[in-house]
Amino acid sequence: MEDHDAAFAAWRETCHAARDPAAAELCRRARAVREVGPGVGRAFLEAFFEAERIGAEGVLTAYFAPVYEARRQPDAEFSAPVRPKPADLFVTTTGEVMQGPGAADGPRPYPDRATIETSPVDRPLAWMRPEELFFLQVQGSGVLTFEDGRRMKAIYAAHNGRPFAGIANPMRDRGMLARDNTGGDAIRGWLATHRGPEADEIMRLNPRYAFFRLAPDDGKPPVGAANVPLPAGRAVAIDPAFHAYGELLWVDAEAPLLAGAFPAYRRLATALDTGGAIKGEVRADLYLGEGAAAGAEAGRVRHTLRLYRLVPRP
Repeated sequence: MEDHDAAFAAWRETCHAARDPAAAELCRRARAVREVGPGVGRAFLEAFFEAERIGAEGVLTAYFAPVYEARRQPDAEFSAPVRPKPADLFVTTTGEVMQGPGAADGPRPYPDRATIETSPVDRPLAWMRPEELFFLQVQGSGVLTFEDGRRMKAIYAAHNGRPFAGIANPMRDRGMLARDNTGGDAIRGWLATHRGPEADEIMRLNPRYAFFRLAPDDGKPPVGAANVPLPAGRAVAIDPAFHAYGELLWVDAEAPLLAGAFPAYRRLATALDTGGAIKGEVRADLYLGEGAAAGAEAGRVRHTLRLYRLVPRP
């Protein structure tokens, strides 16, 4: 059962991301509520919002802020460099990611994953296990822990502009994964077991490559594309072509498509982030928090989704 007061509290902390004037006014009113006791959140939401169904059915997945081991120097296990944003990468006014102007033959689309991974690395930020770097790039951010106990946030800086391509279906079709077990844990386990040319070939089926910057870990939640910290379980990544950041959404997802999945997700969440694989109007990626437990749950989320937009009452 939904905890409307918890949902209201999370929305109130993040609603300043909304740009719609009516939603911004409701945010101001919500933040003016001094005492948020039992029932207050539900009463506010029911008094000022109404739900609108969005499209037909889509897909809900989930993501998390991973915590990974890293090294300052490479070795046989930690062999994948965490690369900073290259100096020769630029984005045109139309959103194309290009290499230049110093590239041979002038500006051109930025290289794909395979080309980048086989190119010399300039000033690597850290070194990781290859399959864990791959998942860090898919998630978009995470925390790196070093041998001396230091923790650094790996923060998304840019990508190479190539389309995102999932590797679960190709792995299933090649018999590498069971048909009912294509979640993140299964993929990561196979890549780790086959680390080297076999795993590299599979990861390179996804031509998108992400670059990062490092910052000291302040213990705060990661910040999403809306430039707002992400509340665990109450933030979703959406396609900004169809949704505005700050939108309040009702997620209704009860038909799991993976073995071992949680039975259902029904909750209010705010649109605060986006991702390369999040495309379409009825598509959402639920942020579940940081660490191994969140990662284990996220890897088992692939549910049929019905999505509703909560709009201010006239």
